[in-house]
Formats: sequence, structure tokens, C-alpha cells
Amino acid sequence: MPRKRPRALRAQQPLRAPRGLPAERIHGLSLRTSRAIERVERRSDDYYVHRGATAHALRRYRAFLRPPGRRPRYPRHSECDCRGCSFDDVRHARDVLETVLRQLPPRPRAELRHRVRALDAEYAARTLPDPFADRRQWRAHLWWRRRLANGHEGAPPRTAKT
Repeated sequence: MPRKRPRALRAQQPLRAPRGLPAERIHGLSLRTSRAIERVERRSDDYYVHRGATAHALRRYRAFLRPPGRRPRYPRHSECDCRGCSFDDVRHARDVLETVLRQLPPRPRAELRHRVRALDAEYAARTLPDPFADRRQWRAHLWWRRRLANGHEGAPPRTAKT
């Protein structure tokens, strides 16, 4: 009986469904936690929680707090509400982190929460409270939204004078 060649055997096998790209490790987090985050992002039906959103939010949160010094920092409103531009507002980045934290399994949640709490402490120290946030701010029940923005709420974004 003639033998089938390996190529012919492989052609008869059903094709496997392609798996997504392997999870990229998020800076400062374990591979296990990065994979859990990727799973949450893939399964989320939230417009702002998409693949890579958590890593982007963490980078944005760190970048906001990066400038050295003791001067207060003021979050700025984003120019538009698309997925990319919305991260210009550090408060939105913190919203995305909170959404992902609520959906993670316990161990990855604890690891991510540990990183976020360190950033939260610095954010609370470097920003000023807004006493009128409940009148001005959308979602004012969230503590990170109760901070002064742009010096005061409603100020137009500053543009460079030419």
C-alpha cells in the first residue's frame, strides 16, 4: 500500500483557529497579570477598554506625574472623545484602569492595584482638591475626578502664542 506524503496528511487536517498575538508584558507587571489584562481587554464591551488600553493608561498616568518638583499638576480635558485622544485627560486614564481592575481575577487585580495605588498616592499629593467638583464634574463620586483641572473647570485649553 502506498504511503501518503506528510504534505498530503497536513492538507487533510482541519485548520486551527488563529490565536491572538501573545500578550505583551506590561512594564512593571508579571506576564501572568499581563495575560489576564489582555483577556479582559479582549472580552470587554466598553468602547474605551480595548487591546493595549491598560498599558496606555498606565503610561499616561506615569507621564502625568513624571515632571519633578513640588508644583501642583492640573489634569487637562481631552480635545476629543476618540479612543486615542481621550487618554490626554489623565482622569480618563484612571477611569480605564478602574474599569479593568473591576474585571480582573483576584491575583492579577491585586498586582495591578498595588501599582495603581502607588500612582494614586502621588496623584493625590501633586494635585489640588476641587471644592466645587460635585457641581462641575461628571462622575464626581470618583476621588480622582474631584481634583482641580486646568486651574479651574471649564477653562479653555492653553495654546502656544506665535
